[in-house]
Amino acid sequence: MTDPEYRDPDALIRRAKRGDPEFDQHFLVDDRVLDRIPTHLPADADTSHLLEIGGGTGALTDRLLVAGERVTVVERDPDLADFLRREFADAVDEGRLTVVEGDALDVSLPDFSACVSNLPYGVSSEIAFRLLPEKRPLVLMFQYEFAARMAADAGTDEYGRLSVTAGHYADVELVETVPKEAFDPQPRVESALVRCTPRDPEYEVPDDEFFLDFVTACFTQRRKTMRNAVRNTTHISGLADGDAVVAAAEESLLSKRAGNVTPAEFAELAAVAWEVGR
Repeated sequence: MTDPEYRDPDALIRRAKRGDPEFDQHFLVDDRVLDRIPTHLPADADTSHLLEIGGGTGALTDRLLVAGERVTVVERDPDLADFLRREFADAVDEGRLTVVEGDALDVSLPDFSACVSNLPYGVSSEIAFRLLPEKRPLVLMFQYEFAARMAADAGTDEYGRLSVTAGHYADVELVETVPKEAFDPQPRVESALVRCTPRDPEYEVPDDEFFLDFVTACFTQRRKTMRNAVRNTTHISGLADGDAVVAAAEESLLSKRAGNVTPAEFAELAAVAWEVGR
């Protein structure tokens, strides 16, 4: 079987338009990186309907049309959305490609089987946390620092609210660092690809929204012990009685700082807060 021949990313830019960093447009042009991105999906991922957010000039779209049976691209730039429809007219006519013009935070997302995207960095957090609750495999490009925080373990400098929240929905792995030179125009920082493999957490929480708000509140006081963090952040967590939570919780947990509290320990403390603090 011969390797597919993909469009030249630089030629796609010439036919479409140069990216504008003011609008978070940094187009991937490194063929080797582009070729590897779909391969980072889990081996057993369903590729029947791939979602791409931020199609740009279509270099990644080109690969996804080979990797998947059907592709939906969400592109907010009207000129680029129109270019994608013209550039991939055959795939559109065959029903293998749908181009949705609009903001990924506003449009209705299709019932996709997996998502592979080079996300606009300015809204990457908001998009990621729209996608994660869908419980579908994701391969997403982020700024390196953001990716490292998503995948961090308790006790590391990068560990924080983002790590716990992302890990609540999926196993999160930083699978590849991508240099600035892989993009045109180049961003100011390095990037990284993250793979999110959906799974249920290894702990139980009384309510997802309450748990995530509780974690967010505690990390606003990450330099303080959990005892003080719980007491000082009731206006964020929504607790009515932080002192009652402190009185009922284990001392070994209250003496820790948020950066050293594992997701399972956060769940344990959140269960106490749900029971006695609301």
